[in-house]
Amino acid sequence: MLLCQITDPHIVRDGTLAYGKVDTAGMLERCVRQIRAMSRVPDLVVVTGDLTDHGEADEYAKLAELLVPLSMPVYLAAGNHDDRAALQAAFPQWPHLCGADGFVQYVVDDFAVRLVVLDTVIPGQPGGELCDKRLRWLDRTLASSARPTIVAQHHPPMTTGMSVMDRMTLANPAQEAAVIARHPQVERVICGHYHRPVVARFAGTVASICPSTAQQLGLDLAVDADIRITYEPPAYQLHLWNGVQLVSHTAVIGDYPTWSMRG
Repeated sequence: MLLCQITDPHIVRDGTLAYGKVDTAGMLERCVRQIRAMSRVPDLVVVTGDLTDHGEADEYAKLAELLVPLSMPVYLAAGNHDDRAALQAAFPQWPHLCGADGFVQYVVDDFAVRLVVLDTVIPGQPGGELCDKRLRWLDRTLASSARPTIVAQHHPPMTTGMSVMDRMTLANPAQEAAVIARHPQVERVICGHYHRPVVARFAGTVASICPSTAQQLGLDLAVDADIRITYEPPAYQLHLWNGVQLVSHTAVIGDYPTWSMRG
């Protein structure tokens, strides 16, 4: 099974630029085009939040338009820039977005690896959390099957050394870790939010962060370093289940010269 993760596209209304500078729609369009051109097309795509920049209906309409060319199933997670009601209204053909317990969280059982999508959003806040209700749902869902599982969420359950971002990550990683540790079939917790590739051990498994399909955040590990946007190449990640383990690759978006090593 091949799962493609894209994250933080931050789509804005048609004809505008994010922050007045970034053509996020054009960048997602190039990402989708590159995914479709892969020699091995992914079995599914999951988008781990900050789908839009302001959570507005016209932004979700543009997102839906940009995702149409993808022939495989696409699953969406909410991020801090998203609005649950507007997201659900924009994709009425995807009933799984109705979620559980009032949150956009659900499980996908159609592939060799289960996909569990979590909702870490605190409305109006940049940081996230998993309240008791969401943690109980996660525990029940993981307990219902011992099949290999990927958990997808927007806010990462770890600190990274990017100190300003670390103040707006998941507020209660220890509580999530206690749940995940009870379920050794969890192969990976995949996240967004940081606009950078990051990997860490977490609760007996691995947590990873995918770069954005649009702008990245500059890597500065100095204490209280400012958040800075950088035009490093956009990217997505491919998570390959080989029947034994989950192996992940970061794919940079863009046209780069290539040549064969065979003659």
